[in-house]
Amino acid sequence: MANMANEAIPMTLEGKSALEDELKRLKTVARPTVIKAIEDARSNGDLSENADYAAAKERQSFIEGRILEINGKLALAQVINPASIKSDKVVFGATVKIAEQDSGKETTYKIVGVDEADLKRNKISVTSPIARALIGRKEGDEVVVNAPKGNVRYDIIELRYE
Repeated sequence: MANMANEAIPMTLEGKSALEDELKRLKTVARPTVIKAIEDARSNGDLSENADYAAAKERQSFIEGRILEINGKLALAQVINPASIKSDKVVFGATVKIAEQDSGKETTYKIVGVDEADLKRNKISVTSPIARALIGRKEGDEVVVNAPKGNVRYDIIELRYE
């Protein structure tokens, strides 16, 4: 997922920290481990028929690619502290409680950057259909989300920034 236009990549402080942690782990643990695996595989002789060597080189390629990707994202990071946002509208970083109109089921979502999204923790990507429907709306508004099962109507119950 290349960011061709080099525009800022919004992320929370927590999201930036997670990328920095992953980068540190890749550089200090994964990279040295794969280099050692390549050295060990090389010592086993003929590289043309050495599956361990091929697997280690492939893993090294993945690690180096991910390091470049993270460095690029961090260089373009626009870190947003949701607690500092003063808005009565839903924007990036918002925590929004919504209720499905048909079932009354309430769900709370936090709108975060693409790399931070984690549905198990109710963190949804700013690019997700629900987040796109919520952006720019206020408490009390109705939003319609085009879901696979058809349009789903929600009411915005609460909006906060934390």
